[in-house]
Amino acid sequence: MKDNPDGFLSHDLSLRDLRREGLSTASGAAEGGPPSERKDIMGRIIAVNSNCYHGYSIEQAIDGIAAAGFRYIELTATKGWTEHVFPDQSFERLWQVKERLAEKGLTPFSMSGHCNLMDTGRIHDFVSNIRLAAFFGCGYIVSSIGEAHLADQAVASNEVVAEHIRALVPELEKYGLTLVLETHGDHGSGKILKEIVDRVGSPRVGINYDTANALFYGNVDLGADLDASMDAIRYMHLKDKGGERTVWDFPALGKGWLDFPLVFDKLAKAGNDCPFSIEIEFTQAGAKDLAEINQAVKDSAEYLTAHGFVL
Repeated sequence: MKDNPDGFLSHDLSLRDLRREGLSTASGAAEGGPPSERKDIMGRIIAVNSNCYHGYSIEQAIDGIAAAGFRYIELTATKGWTEHVFPDQSFERLWQVKERLAEKGLTPFSMSGHCNLMDTGRIHDFVSNIRLAAFFGCGYIVSSIGEAHLADQAVASNEVVAEHIRALVPELEKYGLTLVLETHGDHGSGKILKEIVDRVGSPRVGINYDTANALFYGNVDLGADLDASMDAIRYMHLKDKGGERTVWDFPALGKGWLDFPLVFDKLAKAGNDCPFSIEIEFTQAGAKDLAEINQAVKDSAEYLTAHGFVL
């Protein structure tokens, strides 16, 4: 155990040292470094976002995801929405979550730490999420950019947005994290995000391509948008789309109409083996109960294995 850059003691730093020596971690990761720095021995990393269990506890999320056969999890730390883990939780509480993950054989390889990155008043919150992600040994942190409007409500240029993101790079480097910007809201297409990522110009920043968001927010031609942004895609939320395009309806994989075989084919032809994280958000009414969420996670696992993926 040793001092971290913020001056407090962190067990997680010793876990990272173990990883660098090729030893297994408390969360059951395979040998050879943290998940973000290696290709998993069984192929592509496939996780489930704990946000699928919005309204339920992190323990219920961990148990359901593990029971479906997954080995990786994206922890959610989104203020005011899903605070499964959060910087203001006690060390004891956060350590309980670490132990539950280890018990169930789940590796927390990423964190959903959404903040409005264009709001300078929220940057401290996001830096806290970066530190929390490092505590759990994550290699990725996910966020949308937020509303790209200046104080006078003028729309910010992509260069101004890139300047905001670029300012976070030193923190990402300090904690060994990659920020993946999600297709969402004003930045609902991969094409738009690629221009911003290219302007940032750091290997610590890439795209989290949320498949359903690109349709819901961006109204894209999915194949063309993937082609336009492929070399910047570092992470992918696999999310299906049900109902009309503009309706909030995101069911289990294979239960909607999104063309996942097209997505898989595009990735394979590009040699892009970015991690997958499954996100199921149901309808605006939400899931009717915990059993419905658990079944949707299992259905998604079966869909992916039927398409040749190894969990």
